[in-house]
Amino acid sequence: MKKADVRNSLIKQLEDKGANVSHFEDLVNDYMDFWSIKSKLQTDIRKRGIVYEDKSSVGIVMQKNNPSVKELVNVNRQMLSILRELGLSTDEIVCNEDDEL
Repeated sequence: MKKADVRNSLIKQLEDKGANVSHFEDLVNDYMDFWSIKSKLQTDIRKRGIVYEDKSSVGIVMQKNNPSVKELVNVNRQMLSILRELGLSTDEIVCNEDDEL
């Protein structure tokens, strides 16, 4: 899934609802910023895992929770909040015959 495709889809859904105004387009931009952050957090979790080894200040190896996991939850929560603010949900999907399923 490409970032531009997601953005275009959100804008199209707003247009279909007659809600393509500056305020909502700005929220779409915020959503896309969070989308980029989410991708980076997911990459970090895939790379380091949910828990990773680190050394304490005195050199003892210990397990640490990856803070990206908690941040991913917060980012997802904020993204869902933006979708609610935009009034976009699966209940109101407008399908065109040209759209792929």
